[in-house]
Amino acid sequence: MNTLLLKTKLNWRALRCQHQLFKGYYQSLLPLLAMPLSEAPLMAMDLEMTGLNPQQDQILSIGLVPIERGEIPLARAEQKLVQIRGSVGQSATIHGILDNHLVQAVTIEAAMGWFINQTYGRVLVAHHAPLDCRFLQQDLLAIYHQALVLPAIDTLMLERHRLLREHSVIKEGSLRLGACRERYGLPIYTAHSALTDALACGELLLAQMAAMGGAGQLTVADLLRQST
Repeated sequence: MNTLLLKTKLNWRALRCQHQLFKGYYQSLLPLLAMPLSEAPLMAMDLEMTGLNPQQDQILSIGLVPIERGEIPLARAEQKLVQIRGSVGQSATIHGILDNHLVQAVTIEAAMGWFINQTYGRVLVAHHAPLDCRFLQQDLLAIYHQALVLPAIDTLMLERHRLLREHSVIKEGSLRLGACRERYGLPIYTAHSALTDALACGELLLAQMAAMGGAGQLTVADLLRQST
C-alpha cells in the first residue's frame, strides 16, 4: 500500500465522515503520510484493560508519549485512569490497578475526548497496535455513534518483519515488548503502567528506526505499510 493509496483511503473516509471531530482527525493525518518518519509528529500509546476482549472488557488507563523529530519530550507524556463499570477483579494481578485507584479516574467519555485531542495531527505508535485500537474504537463508536479508523505504526510487526528476514522461525515470547527492547540494548522498566509501556514502545521505535538506517528517507506511509 503506497502513500497515494493510503492518502486516498484517508481522504475518502474524511469525505464520508458525518462527525466533524472525526473528519478533522482524518484530515489532520493526511499531510503526515509522505513526511519522513524522523520529522513526523508521533504519539506512542499503551492501554491497560480488565482483559483482552473489547466486547466485554474495559479500558482502565491510557498512556500517551509524544515523539517529536526523533526525540521524546517526557514533560508532555500523560496518563489517564478511566472509570469502569464494576470491579477490576483478578485483572489487578496483571496491571496493578486497584478499585480504590479509580476513585479520581475520569469517565470513558472524558478519556476518549482527551485521547482524540491529544492525538490529533499525530500518527499513533503501539506495540501490538490492533489490540489497543480495537478497544479505543469500541468506546469511540459507543460514544460518538460513528466508527473511527486509527492508523498506527506497530512496533511488534516491525520487529516481526525484521526477525523473519534473519530467521525462518520466531521463538515464542521473542516479540514481547521487553524482549524486543533487550535486542536493542534498551533497559527493562520494572514499573508497569500504561505510561511506562507507552514510553518503552516509543523508545523501541526510535531504536528500530536507527537500526533500519536511512530513517530520513523512510516515510510514515512506509512504516504504516510494514505494520500490517
